[in-house]
Amino acid sequence: MAPKPAGRKRLNLGLQGGGAHGAFTWGVLDRLFEEDEIEIVGTSGTSAGAMNAAVMAYGLAIGGKAGARAKLAEFWQRIGDAARFSPLQPSPVDRWFGLGNMDHSPGWMFFDNLSRMLSPYELNPANFNPLRDIVADVVDFAALAEQCSRHVVTLYLCATNVETGRIKVFEGDEIGLDAVMASACLPYLFQAVEVDGAHYWDGGFSGNPPIFPLIYGTDCADVLIIQINPINIDAVPKTARAILDRMNTLAFNSSLMREMRAIDFVTRLIDEERLDPGRYKRLNIHTIDAEDVFKTLGVSSKINADPVFLRSLFELGRECCAQFLEAHQDKIGVESSADTQATFL
Repeated sequence: MAPKPAGRKRLNLGLQGGGAHGAFTWGVLDRLFEEDEIEIVGTSGTSAGAMNAAVMAYGLAIGGKAGARAKLAEFWQRIGDAARFSPLQPSPVDRWFGLGNMDHSPGWMFFDNLSRMLSPYELNPANFNPLRDIVADVVDFAALAEQCSRHVVTLYLCATNVETGRIKVFEGDEIGLDAVMASACLPYLFQAVEVDGAHYWDGGFSGNPPIFPLIYGTDCADVLIIQINPINIDAVPKTARAILDRMNTLAFNSSLMREMRAIDFVTRLIDEERLDPGRYKRLNIHTIDAEDVFKTLGVSSKINADPVFLRSLFELGRECCAQFLEAHQDKIGVESSADTQATFL
């Protein structure tokens, strides 16, 4: 293989949400940070992507790439450890098939049915959320906010305002524990998160992840989107559970699909010299995904924090990142490696 050209490869990251599937993103980032020449300029994250983004940014701020890898490993290890005591565990049948779904788990089936009849305000009036304690223990948000406000780390976290339906992008000194939990607040699991008098649900409803903050907030023209929500499936869903699963992925992909259409439109206008490239940023889009795997996984797998399952997604993420780097690292800073029209239009 020919040697790679010298020089820094500057990247913005877009991290999708998807619950436990975020362990795939952990694997991608872990492998990415083994590359000395790659520099992360900015990161936009939603839900599990927001958690990965906050943990990663804090690790980068205190210890560079090695610090980011260590903090991400600590975070996901803590999640796996907590899951050992959770009633929402995969059944022996689920483990045998090895898909990560928990459709045969008594705990999942009981919870799934109960959540359709009672809200989090009725089921969990104390608003207990074990993830909140884990995130708080892993990230020093005072230190992270200081780094963000000084622009040492450029971080954007997306949530959805419940009352207005508008997207909220937390940045700078707005970044805190409540912002992360707001971005990851699934309304059938948790009560809306209040931040400065406004109430928020999961950012996936409005931006998963939003790309526009990276366009306006950084000088980097390359965006790597780590996708954990499948766009394509093989057949029309016909069971109630499969239909709900597809509705979930459609809802959480819709904002990214619309934004990518707009980006493609502007890119074509720039290339046709109908827009001034001095005023409009031309983006290079890159993607890493494992759609063939994720399209086999249902909604139940997104709350499967079994350590074996998380580790398998981590290893898959590392493998997919290695394949991306082998095929496309030279394109960073030069051209898009993703076919946005084929994927998103």
